[in-house]
Amino acid sequence: MIYTVTLNPSIDYVVETDKLKIGEVNRANKEELYPGGKGINVSLMLNELQAENTALGFLGGFIGEYIENTLASKGVNTEFIKLEEGFSRINLKIKNEVETEINGKGPHISEEKLQLLYKKIEKLKDEDILVLCGSIPNSLSNTLYQDIISMVAQKNVKVIVDATSNLLLNTLKYNPFLIKPNIHELEEIFDTKIDCIDNTIFYATKLKDMGAENVLISIGKDGALLIDSKGKIYLSNAPKGDVINTVGSGDSMVAGFISGYLKTKDYKEALKLGASCGSATAFSSGIGEKKLIDILKNEIEIKEICKINM
Repeated sequence: MIYTVTLNPSIDYVVETDKLKIGEVNRANKEELYPGGKGINVSLMLNELQAENTALGFLGGFIGEYIENTLASKGVNTEFIKLEEGFSRINLKIKNEVETEINGKGPHISEEKLQLLYKKIEKLKDEDILVLCGSIPNSLSNTLYQDIISMVAQKNVKVIVDATSNLLLNTLKYNPFLIKPNIHELEEIFDTKIDCIDNTIFYATKLKDMGAENVLISIGKDGALLIDSKGKIYLSNAPKGDVINTVGSGDSMVAGFISGYLKTKDYKEALKLGASCGSATAFSSGIGEKKLIDILKNEIEIKEICKINM
């Protein structure tokens, strides 16, 4: 079974306006609601690919009820822990000439509720897959992901981590099966500017040397880079299309990679499906649909490239 963990779920409220006027009343031309959070996005794409999975995390208030009901309507299994106080986030995304975001703070997570999540994690079995991704509430420690991984370290559980900064780095000593920073997060981790594929390979290799089994880097219009467990380096292109929404694109790539690997046990094929899913979501208003994924997959080319020396 695949388990996704979203510690800070949200409703993403997307509003389009002609022009945002600060200090005045603005009217929306278009508005949409989506259940949000990186792990939830992974679950939704896995569901689109008919890969059974269960979404874990914390939900609070009427917003939490909306998130859970929406996921249930789409056929996603959920085992969220309900919070008696506070409510899950509303993230406001305003689109006009530029995109502006205001993300909610999120509820306080008590030690009692955290222990309930730990009990669910401890029940994972050999061959299960655990996906840890996204931000965490301010009330929780930035060692949380490594604490969770330590609970399954003695089991044959494949762990995927898609997080930023220390949330990601703290997990590397447990040799996660896959990590997936994007190019900007890679720059942030190493406090540098990365302006070419050779530099991307160099710093991705550093992450692999620090403990990650496979390193997948999403690089936007330039596609994606994978350094696999055997040290082979693959580069995918990005298909042509109009980018409508980048939210959830990287999460869709993670889901596609997982599904592709489980079906084929081939990293090259996993990258191809991952790149297809990421692009499908980028070209859609929500999570990309299977029909579009299948079309885009025919446009994805994967090439193996030589390791560089720097």
